[in-house]
Amino acid sequence: MSDTRIEKDSLGEIEVPRGAYYGAQTERARRNFPVSGLTFPRRFIAAMGMIKSEAARVNGEMGIVDSELAMTIRQAADEVVAGLHDDQFPLDIFQTGSGTSTNMNANEVVSNRAIEILGGEMGSKSPVHPNDHVNAGQSSNDAIPTAIHLSAYDAVVGELEPALEQLETSLAGKAEEFDDVVKIGRTHLQDAVPVRLGQEFSGYAQQIRNARKRVAAAMPRLAELALGGTAVGTGLNAPAGFADRVIEGLALRTGQPFVPAPNKFEALASKDAAVELSAAIRGTAVSLTKIANDIRWLGSGPRCGIGEIRLPSLQPGSSIMPGKVNPVIPEAVLMVAAQVAGNDLAVAWGGAAGNFELNVMMPVIAYNLLQSIEITAAAASLLAERCIDGLEANVERNREMIEKSLAMVTALAPKIGYDRAAAIAKESVESGRTVREIAVAQQVLPPEELERALDPRGQTEGGIQE
Repeated sequence: MSDTRIEKDSLGEIEVPRGAYYGAQTERARRNFPVSGLTFPRRFIAAMGMIKSEAARVNGEMGIVDSELAMTIRQAADEVVAGLHDDQFPLDIFQTGSGTSTNMNANEVVSNRAIEILGGEMGSKSPVHPNDHVNAGQSSNDAIPTAIHLSAYDAVVGELEPALEQLETSLAGKAEEFDDVVKIGRTHLQDAVPVRLGQEFSGYAQQIRNARKRVAAAMPRLAELALGGTAVGTGLNAPAGFADRVIEGLALRTGQPFVPAPNKFEALASKDAAVELSAAIRGTAVSLTKIANDIRWLGSGPRCGIGEIRLPSLQPGSSIMPGKVNPVIPEAVLMVAAQVAGNDLAVAWGGAAGNFELNVMMPVIAYNLLQSIEITAAAASLLAERCIDGLEANVERNREMIEKSLAMVTALAPKIGYDRAAAIAKESVESGRTVREIAVAQQVLPPEELERALDPRGQTEGGIQE
């Protein structure tokens, strides 16, 4: 027996692997786009399966598709949702910009699996046709953007939001734990006035709190689904009420507040909701970069760097230097942030490629947006679990750095004048003595008043509004 079967589409005959659930149109696309080897992720395939499943249910209820066929289509589509046929989705993301090839891939897989369940011959399109039955009431142009929103929403709720909440909690916990640790502040990479280590970490926690709010602000637009627009937004060939009932089913199935897009023309022609969410995730990556960079610098050394905090030791850091341990988690986070920034550019560029009634870069938008959500979530969780939670403050090092800092003289300026304070700082540089030692020697203030002025903790009050 041959390893292939012959299938037909509007362009003629083509050989398809005998055991494949996909058919002629998928095979043509597989041959046409051998670009990257990058394929749609699991969440997107599951979203396509959900759309086909709920569409089959409604088509059966409305009498558009025979009820027995509709029930079998739903069974096959639910197998796609469950991940039983992921290997039947081989198409490269760099393909037709509407994602038509992938929509037909889903239609053919569901059709042939339904035919198999009913005891028919795969590839025959009978009794279940990929277009007439599985795709009834839909178009690639509304199914693909619906799948983008479904899968991205699921990824944010299932992965990103919990990970950011975890990281915020970890950072807030360290802010409280380190509240009594006074250290030297830094501006322009130079010594500045004292700050509490806990205050620094409270700033990091607030960054993540704000990032969560930005992501949440984009979600209402992501909940709007394009289904029902069919080819150009007019809804041609979709029966009245069909899309609303499918979307209602998707909302019930997922437990998420999905609604019909208020304007189908916008939903098909633009990908502004995806661009908005991607920008919020890029903003999160910027915050993660700031936090991860600060942590690896604060932990630098341990003997010859800043060394104000101690990072967990996770693995040897050098193939040649015994005992070296590197800040591997912050470094991984920095690389994730770089990838997310690049992904965001691809999503924005793709979002700008909507010509007239249809965006034609939907597959690359889907891939990059989903990757950004998933790797940002993973990075945030790793940073919390394997770095932040295990951080320790080097109290003695922090105390030593404060006493050595020239910026301590700032607290004296209101009492002895800027010029005299500057002279003390200059003498400290030239002599190597601390500001405190010089101020005591010069008796610039009574001893008790000088002690109060140079108390590091007293210089750190304020800055947070509860």
